[in-house]
Amino acid sequence: MNDVEALLNILDLESLEINLFRGRSGSPGGGRVFGGQVVAQALVAAQRTVEMDRITHSLHGYFLLGGDPTIPIVYEVDRIRDGRSFTTRTVKAIQHGKAIFSMSASFQLLEPGLEHQIAMPQVPQPEQLPSDEVWREKLLKR
Repeated sequence: MNDVEALLNILDLESLEINLFRGRSGSPGGGRVFGGQVVAQALVAAQRTVEMDRITHSLHGYFLLGGDPTIPIVYEVDRIRDGRSFTTRTVKAIQHGKAIFSMSASFQLLEPGLEHQIAMPQVPQPEQLPSDEVWREKLLKR
């Protein structure tokens, strides 16, 4: 199994019932579950309770206790709000009967709106620019 397959495998949560999911624990070492894995699995759990046309708008996560890599993590999703444009979920990751992580996530219907950023100008790719060595030589010749 390659790295991408391993990642997709660990993010494939088991649905236990409505709003309740179980994720496999895994650890690259150190005796604790990797925090990024817990965040990603919590987001997957939340996303599975949201309409498919909603994308993640924001999330806030709080690590409460270290995760045990020897047992699964249960994710309990609370459906806070299902609005016309926004959906809100909270997720609690549980091991040994205690919350190890808490997350609040907001999802938004993709809609046209104001753009607060100017378009990127057409510029050369970084690989097409002169190297530092070339610039140094140019400057030293002056």
